[in-house]
Amino acid sequence: PGKLMQDLHGKTVILRTYEAAKNTGLFQEVYVVTDSDVIFREITTNGGNAIMSKKEHECGSDRIAEAVENMKVDIVVNVQGDEPMIDTDSLALLLNVFRGKDANRIDLASLKAPLKEKKDIDNPNNVKVITNKEDFALYFSRS
Repeated sequence: PGKLMQDLHGKTVILRTYEAAKNTGLFQEVYVVTDSDVIFREITTNGGNAIMSKKEHECGSDRIAEAVENMKVDIVVNVQGDEPMIDTDSLALLLNVFRGKDANRIDLASLKAPLKEKKDIDNPNNVKVITNKEDFALYFSRS
């Protein structure tokens, strides 16, 4: 609880994550979508863009869907609020999926990385994905 508001070298985790996404230069607009007054104020008082969601949601993707419902957008990238070290190369790789040869077949994309340690594989906080030979996701699991 409250991890997004924890101090990370003089700024909160959520503000560092927002700034990291913005500083990639890959996006026309960057927003934090939240149901928290505290997070909303943290972003807006530091010059950032935030949207207060109006509904209870089961997951962040549903919250973002509500936020962009009436926006004219082509691609929406969901960066989790606790990813202050997100890097430009990873996000560019993700965006390139929507410009590649299979772009017309793709509605949703996610980054993946191999888990090499047994403790990481057994950790339910690490989402696992099974893909087919074309690298399309077949199944996601925390197991």
